[in-house]
Amino acid sequence: MLIWAGSGIAVKEALVVFTPLTLIVLRFTIAVILMLSIGLIFRQNEIVGLQPIQRKDIPLFLLGGLFQPFLYFIFETYTYQTFDSPTIAEALLSTQPVIAPIFAFVLLREKVTRNNIIGILLSTAGMLMLLMMGNGDMGNGVLAIGNGKGVALALLTVSMSVSYSVILRRIPARYSPLSIVFYVQSISLILFYIVWGISGEVSTLSAIGDGLWAMGKAPWAVIYLAVFSSVAAFVLFCYTVRQIGVTRANIFNNIRPVFTAILMWVIFGEVLPVWKLVGIAVIIIGLFVSEKKDKQ
Repeated sequence: MLIWAGSGIAVKEALVVFTPLTLIVLRFTIAVILMLSIGLIFRQNEIVGLQPIQRKDIPLFLLGGLFQPFLYFIFETYTYQTFDSPTIAEALLSTQPVIAPIFAFVLLREKVTRNNIIGILLSTAGMLMLLMMGNGDMGNGVLAIGNGKGVALALLTVSMSVSYSVILRRIPARYSPLSIVFYVQSISLILFYIVWGISGEVSTLSAIGDGLWAMGKAPWAVIYLAVFSSVAAFVLFCYTVRQIGVTRANIFNNIRPVFTAILMWVIFGEVLPVWKLVGIAVIIIGLFVSEKKDKQ
């Protein structure tokens, strides 16, 4: 979650040079090549080894690649475009921990405990405080969402992410986390290449040969997004979901705004108002509660 929290800063730097679709294609191309190399070198490793897909498991990997990152990125982009306030969009997209238990129970019969529910409510309340309060939005009527299309797109985005988590649990344990992420992202990359080719943005790659030195921080941002956000964080999240389940793993999405706020404070000196500090504390308390086992 710390790695993904820094992705927003990296995306902002990369978009100075690259279009959104070109950036997506670049980051996932680098990521897939890197995972293929690591997987073949450490083939026997249970976490980063690369195993071949068995034919009966192909549908699961196809669904995983369709859900995330392909459809997730598309729906997320349109969600941000639909809302005037990015704060509202971010709040709606941060409802994964609330929706995840429903998907986990219906599709996986995954148990949801009392502490899970209390922790979800606490951390979600803290997340809303962090996103909504202390930045003027509360007093400007921004909380009156009034945008059915935007809400629907946000729910679709979140549903794609949670569905991806469910797929991770359904894929047999014989596959390493890196194998799963590699095959899923390879499928997504093929779909992105098709969309990229249709869009006519392929010509933007010619800018790469015009001297990377002239692009400022953009190349380093792409490397961060490819190596850390698309490989390291996805592999870690895959491992986590398969160890502790969809519900408990997705609760940690609420801590991403905390890390983002801290990174903005450390890197850019952005002030953290009292309400945001309170929100951070509530999120962390909620996470501890959600991970605490219920007494029998």
